[in-house]
This record gives sequence, C-alpha cells and structure tokens, in this order.
Amino acid sequence: MAVIPDAAPSAESPAPAPSAPPRPASAKLVFGLAFAQFGVMLSLLTPVMVTLALRVAQIVPEDDRGSALGQVLSLGAVLAMIGNPVFGSLSDRTRSRFGRRRPWLIGGMAAGFLGLLVVALGGSVPVLMLGWALAQLGGNAALSAVVAGVPDLVPEQQRGKVSGIIGMMTSVAMIVGTVLANAFDDNLALAFVVPGAIGLLGVGYLTSVMQDRPATPGAFAPYSAREFLRSFWVSPKRHPDFAWNFAGRFLVFVGISCVTSYQVYFLMDRLGYSEDEVSGKVLIGTVAMVAAVIAGSLLGGTLSDRSGRRKPYVLGASLVIAAGLLLVATAHSFPVFVLAMVVFGFGEGLYLSVDVALAAAVLPNPEESAKDMGVLNIGNALPQSLVPIVAPALLAVGAGDENYGALFLFGGIACVLGALAVQFIRSVK
Repeated sequence: MAVIPDAAPSAESPAPAPSAPPRPASAKLVFGLAFAQFGVMLSLLTPVMVTLALRVAQIVPEDDRGSALGQVLSLGAVLAMIGNPVFGSLSDRTRSRFGRRRPWLIGGMAAGFLGLLVVALGGSVPVLMLGWALAQLGGNAALSAVVAGVPDLVPEQQRGKVSGIIGMMTSVAMIVGTVLANAFDDNLALAFVVPGAIGLLGVGYLTSVMQDRPATPGAFAPYSAREFLRSFWVSPKRHPDFAWNFAGRFLVFVGISCVTSYQVYFLMDRLGYSEDEVSGKVLIGTVAMVAAVIAGSLLGGTLSDRSGRRKPYVLGASLVIAAGLLLVATAHSFPVFVLAMVVFGFGEGLYLSVDVALAAAVLPNPEESAKDMGVLNIGNALPQSLVPIVAPALLAVGAGDENYGALFLFGGIACVLGALAVQFIRSVK
C-alpha cells in the first residue's frame, strides 16, 4: 500500500469536492459490511468477555489473575482507542491499486488473527500482552475501514437502515462469542482461532463485493508528526456539528457503559446471585437485550430513512436508554432486571440505527471519512475506561458501597444530556 508522499494542501485548506453520490447500496454490499463488522467484533469481543480471562487463569497463579488480566485488557483498550483514528487516517491516504480500504481490511484482520494465535499459544503474561496488542491494532485497522464503508458507499437515503444492521452486529457478536467460548471450553485455543477466522472471512467477503478507489492525489498534506496528532482531532470551532455529535455520543455511551461494566456486580451484590449462578443470569439478560437491540435497530433505521430525519430518533433513543437505566436502578428482582435490559436494549438499538447515519452526515471532509469516524469512535471507547474510574465514588454515595441507584441514575442523566447535545446540530434534521 502507498501513502501520499508529495506535498499537498495543508489541513486547513478547503476540502476537495466530493465525488459523485454513491449508487444505492446492493444487498451484497450491505451483507458484506454487516458480515465484516460481525467478524471483526467477534474476534475482539470474545476475548474481552470470556476467553482472555480463562487464558490468564491457565498461566497465572490465582492471587495474581486479576492484576494480570487488568494489564492485558488495559493495554488493548489504549491501543484500540489510538489505533482506530490513526489507521483510519492512513487508510484515507492510501493510493494502492487495490483501493484505499481493501489493504487495511485484509492486512489489518490478518495481523489481528496472528495476534490471537499468539494469545492462544503464549505461555506468559508479556507474551499475552504482545499478542493482544497486535490483535487490537490489527482488528481496529480493519474496523476503521469497515465503518468508513457507510459514508463511502451508502447513499443518505439508506444510511439509517444500513447503520442499524451494522450496529446490531456488535450485539450479535457478543452472543455468538459467548456461545463459541462455551463450545470450545475444552480447547481454549480454538476459542481464539475460530472468531479470528470468521473475522478473516467477513473482511474477505466485503473486499470482494465493495467498490473501492485509491486516495485522491493531492488531497492530503504529507504524513508527519503533525498529521499523526491531527488523527485525533477535529476542530470544534470549524466543525461545530461534528463536535456536538461527538459530545452526544460520548455522553450516551457513558450511560451504556454503566450497565455493560457493572451488571455482573449488580446481580451479585443487589440480587444476591453467587459466582456460579451469575454467568447464566448475565447470559439470559444479554440474550433479552440483544433481541431488543435487533428490533430497535431495524425499526429505527427504517423509520429514520423514510422520514429523512435523524435527530428526533437520537433524542428518543437516548431517552429510552435512560428509562432502561432507571429501571435497572430500581430493580430488586431478576424479572424486573430482564425487563430493564429489554428497554435498555431497544433504546440502544434505536440509537445505533441512526448514530452512524448522523455521524456520516456531519463529517467535515468526505476524503477523510475513516479518520473522522475513528475520532468519533473515541467517543464510545473512552467511556468504557472512564466509567470504572468514576463508579466507585458513585457506589459509595450514602451508607455502604453498593449504591447502584446512584450509578445508574448518573448514567441516565448522561444519556439525557447526550440527547440534548445532538439537538444543537444544525446541518441535519
């Protein structure tokens, strides 16, 4: 692959004229985008949810497992947050004869698969860290190219529906990853290899059905340290709609992270389930949530495309997520918890169905779609690191250290604020 080497307009120069509007996305392309998203997320989520903890337990004494797992996951989270916009920026600039997305789809997922092999076969924590770092960097290189497929290849009138289909693949990957981990519990190496192989199949199919082109000559400044830093930045002064969308996404994912990060401890501390029981309860709640995510994604995307409006659906979705968080906050029985997860999941599905479509509409420069989508990805990745830092203080509000009501109320308020932030966007209805 080749990155533009010659001098070009500075980052502050006007964006080049966008190319002709893409043709209506074919069923093959939509399936390819969804399959690639599913495969990449399956390869990254299965270790995070289940198999990395089991792999660490195989090679680390029991007293050291928690800290060792934390080291591996923390390194991966940081690299994922850095890698997505950086590889997106490099993808935007790539002038390969195979296009600007295909090399990063195939090369990224191949590197990710190699990293998963290292994790599966490594025998020490440093080796696991090395393997997981490679898996995260490679997977996020591929993911940045997948996400760019929506603004690159899908016309505005289809983006809600397509975004909903792609968005719900993350939730489907969570369920399938859990099933695969259980299926290969007697051969843990396969629990890493099989998701990685599915990721390779997904991006391979996408590259075979997508239209791709090299970067536009002269569209970018030479890649330098300044351009590297610019991979993480879009000026809120010059592009206020992008900034409001980033703020809204960040706040909504703060609310979402409150549930995804603390549902296990909630079930144990408030509802009294043992360590042996809680995994089954989490699976039931997750299945109910994913079913609701799928329903919300398909409904929201279809209605949003028909109406041509995005902001009302983001507002409604954020309020539904907040209602689900409040239900969790007041739940004192498992059936109420499952109901709360259904409400929460339906709201998340509605949000995912229009969030990417809204993001695609406020991108500053069509030539830098992968980089800018990577910047937006920080808005949903950063809360996963920040919420665990803030949560202990919220849980300690009042007497004791289990005030889940305060934690989930905080998440609900964040979602409402996120919904309000999006309403300040002017260029999208």
